[in-house]
Amino acid sequence: MAATEKQISGSGTLYIVSAPSGAGKTSLLEVLIESDGNLFLSVSHTTRAMRSGEIGGKNYHFVSQEEFFTMRDHGEFLEHAQVFDNYYGTSKSFIEKQLAQGEDVVLEIDWQGAQQVREQLPQAVSIFILPPTLEALEERLRNRGQDSEEIIRRRMKDAREEISHYCEYDYIVINDKFEDALKQLHAIVDSQRLLLRNRHTPVTEKLTAGGLLPDK
Repeated sequence: MAATEKQISGSGTLYIVSAPSGAGKTSLLEVLIESDGNLFLSVSHTTRAMRSGEIGGKNYHFVSQEEFFTMRDHGEFLEHAQVFDNYYGTSKSFIEKQLAQGEDVVLEIDWQGAQQVREQLPQAVSIFILPPTLEALEERLRNRGQDSEEIIRRRMKDAREEISHYCEYDYIVINDKFEDALKQLHAIVDSQRLLLRNRHTPVTEKLTAGGLLPDK
């Protein structure tokens, strides 16, 4: 068992969530986390420029390429990947600390990062969010009004690559109707908390408090 897996095994649950750009992943996770007091989003480090409306430390930890490479070379990332011309990485110490405290953590990462995390933490729960169609995905990208025609074509090409890895995930959620997709995400989280193998859950805590389980 890897050191990271041993350190956090049997505590909080790690959720890996991936989706092609424009599938609605970020919006869904924002509402999911706001409505669940025991679910926390891991804030990634990135070298990309901050977009309008974003806040450093909330949306991302914005760092220079030099800072990012230093962290990478020192082994500070649980996973890292290059997306387009930018780099993204997940702090290993943050994940270890949160899970060791029994917190459930969401990683919003692409398929490359998901593969890296699953290699180290095979007990992580992975979810892939899909758009209803590729046409709907392209329409959403255009409606955002953030990207040039060239960038949209590039995102659609990468979306096809990302989608080709959907079968590597534990759960699939199709974001056709936002509320339906949100309910499915809630159902996945709820089902994980009811699993008996997840020892530190609200259910087992209640059973222990009621004298139905030994207090270990």
